[in-house]
Amino acid sequence: MQIYLDNASTTPMLPEVIHHMTEVMNESYGNPSSIHRHGRKAKSIIENARKLVAKVINASLGEVFFTSSATEANNMVLKNAVQDLGVQRIISSPTEHHCILHTLDYLTYHHKCEVIYLRVDACGIINYGQLEDLLSNTSLKTLVSIMHGNNEIGTMSDTIKIGQLCHKYGALYHCDAVQTIGKYPIDVQASYISFLSGSAHKFHGPKGVGFVFISNENIITPYIHGGAQERNMRAGTENVAGFAGLAKALEIISDNTDSNKKKILSLRTLFKDKLLTEFQDITFNGSQEGDFLAHVLSVSFPPGPKADMLVMNLDIAGISASSGSACSAGIEEDSHVLVAIGHPAERKTIRFSFSPFNTEEEVIYTVEKLKTMM
Repeated sequence: MQIYLDNASTTPMLPEVIHHMTEVMNESYGNPSSIHRHGRKAKSIIENARKLVAKVINASLGEVFFTSSATEANNMVLKNAVQDLGVQRIISSPTEHHCILHTLDYLTYHHKCEVIYLRVDACGIINYGQLEDLLSNTSLKTLVSIMHGNNEIGTMSDTIKIGQLCHKYGALYHCDAVQTIGKYPIDVQASYISFLSGSAHKFHGPKGVGFVFISNENIITPYIHGGAQERNMRAGTENVAGFAGLAKALEIISDNTDSNKKKILSLRTLFKDKLLTEFQDITFNGSQEGDFLAHVLSVSFPPGPKADMLVMNLDIAGISASSGSACSAGIEEDSHVLVAIGHPAERKTIRFSFSPFNTEEEVIYTVEKLKTMM
């Protein structure tokens, strides 16, 4: 049996998405910048995809731009907000994805702006009081960059609360929504979000395709220079099939958000309950009550020589899970997220992450295999 429990890292593509992309590649191969019928057909596919994304996040068509990834989108927003919008200070958290943290390191190193990291509690929840204090006691133009759902421990932030604070004190709000697009409702208008990023391969679309929402009130200059593609915002001939695949995946996942969440949450609950029944000294990282990512369960195992080999032994048993962020795969070092929440370094954490394709049989099988490894 081959079991895939690493869906927070990437998801299998939906068969309908593969079929749709194949059709586009076969039949709509024109350059979208060309004015002939082949070009116009390709252009219409892109604009239909843009329309779908805009609808899902409640944005206007002119505020959605396609990228190669959320990493590109996040780099674009942070660097160009400083360059073009006069941002002098960025407030973030120590549990953000590496593409945020490393970009902030770059801005700090080159003295582009001040960077402040909020305190987080043992569950990874940001200190909202500290955020308001920082926003209310400064004259510096500020951007707040906080992810919607944490990719490692599943803790979610309150986009409405953050957005209202940013709006109250005149700050910009950037939301990395990679783990939540298609899984949870996001309304950029209601949340006063200035910038938002997403990536297709996290919601059963193709890799190498993402998007960025840029509010009409906060226009930045191009991050990549060249042609006039994406309304002069992102140069380079468009990945028509990729954009079409992103939209098709988002459409299907968004239409099934409630049923998917219900199924995934039942699998997570079943897995969690069985772990607590079968093992001693098992704990879970991140929020377990209130708002949390239903598809992520970060499990902390007691220390011991067998625990260090769990990920490898699971793989040998045909079960794919992650010891941390996929961006650090193959490197055994403490996760910056676990360090930030004060997780004991001697314990072994494994992230199991689910999708609608997983089954109860797979969950039960995984627990049985784990019992032979501990």
